Amino acid sequence: MLTLDRATYDAIVAHAKRDHPDEACGMVLGPEGSDRPERFKPMTNAAGSPTFYEYDSLEKLALYKEMWANDEEPVIVYHSHTATEAYPSRTDVDLAAEPGAHYVLVSTREHGNNPGPVEFRSYRIVEATVTEEEVAVLDAATTPPTRQGDPDGR
Repeated sequence: MLTLDRATYDAIVAHAKRDHPDEACGMVLGPEGSDRPERFKPMTNAAGSPTFYEYDSLEKLALYKEMWANDEEPVIVYHSHTATEAYPSRTDVDLAAEPGAHYVLVSTREHGNNPGPVEFRSYRIVEATVTEEEVAVLDAATTPPTRQGDPDGR
């Protein structure tokens, strides 16, 4: 199960909507081995495409240097789909290089960058095997998580 706080969830969704009609991409970093998404890092889609994303190579290198220096790792690797459901494409599966990460897809196909809900789903992708997982969004430290699909969830 992917558990993340409301602010991180909202930041990922806002980035996906802002970059629509192009795909948005980025990561959420956390302490190595913790599975705690703590540091939101939106990235540039160097492809500038509505059907494909590619990290800017210099930006990605700088980010990995930061992670190594801070003993961090990618906990969430995210990108958006602008015209299709939030499910990994064959290309997404082929490019999945972080076996410990949660791969989040946000579909902006219904409302684009306008107000309205998005489809927000998370997967584990290991050795080309895609497994969907539940998403729990923490609204505050003292409240239980809101599960994706609950009436109060987004």
